[in-house]
Amino acid sequence: MAIYAIGDIQGCVMPLEQLLERIGFDPSGDQLWLTGDLINRGPNSLATLQLLRSFGDSVVTVMGNHDMHFLAVATGVQRLRRNDTLTTLLKSPDLEDIVDWIRTRPFMHCDQSIKTIMVHAGIYPGWSRKQAQARASEIESALQGEDYIDYIGSMYGNRPSKWSPDLAPEERFRFIVNTFTRMRYCDRKGNLSLARKGPPGTQPKRYRPWFEHDSVKCRSWRIVFGHWASLGCYQYGRFISLDSGCVWGGKLTAARLDERFYVPMWQIGCS
Repeated sequence: MAIYAIGDIQGCVMPLEQLLERIGFDPSGDQLWLTGDLINRGPNSLATLQLLRSFGDSVVTVMGNHDMHFLAVATGVQRLRRNDTLTTLLKSPDLEDIVDWIRTRPFMHCDQSIKTIMVHAGIYPGWSRKQAQARASEIESALQGEDYIDYIGSMYGNRPSKWSPDLAPEERFRFIVNTFTRMRYCDRKGNLSLARKGPPGTQPKRYRPWFEHDSVKCRSWRIVFGHWASLGCYQYGRFISLDSGCVWGGKLTAARLDERFYVPMWQIGCS
């Protein structure tokens, strides 16, 4: 069995199909990990979900910020934005089923057999793996409960910028969601800079990529993530970034994670 991970797809189903053919993905025996942001901004969000869901339990995906935004629009919490490409999804007769499928995606996936964690954006530097898993489970339970629409309504905003166990429930939910789905930079005190989206070197000096901080407590695990298109396909120690900007005309990247000594990678150009 092979375990492949693919970066942000964002509705670009044709490069996805080409990449799956390139790597020889076999859903009857392989696993396909996806770093989230399956939909939006690209041309074929509905077809992307239909393809991925046809693979059944062989697909493991984590929640991305665009997936969360879709839930907000589909439930009437948020309006469509100018660059959204969710209309076909929203008009699908299977909308209710799609919403239920997306809102049950995890925010963090751990596989002890290959000592690998997958998240969309990152793991807050001050959290241990067990703490991060507990906080992921916390917001997963909220989104899978009867009052999930109320929680979705509270997720928008950049504050609080720093974690505290004493945060009010809505702020706590927002911070955890922002950490797993939007984080790129933070400072040494743990303050997130969610407005900064450029590659390393473009941010104010007080901020560093989350994975470069000495306070990161999950270094014994390999961490695979997406979200950061301007960072691109990038490896920093045991941290692997797989969002190579497919929806922006870049590439779609796949990595094989079950090889013992190295990580083979494949890319398909996107237009």
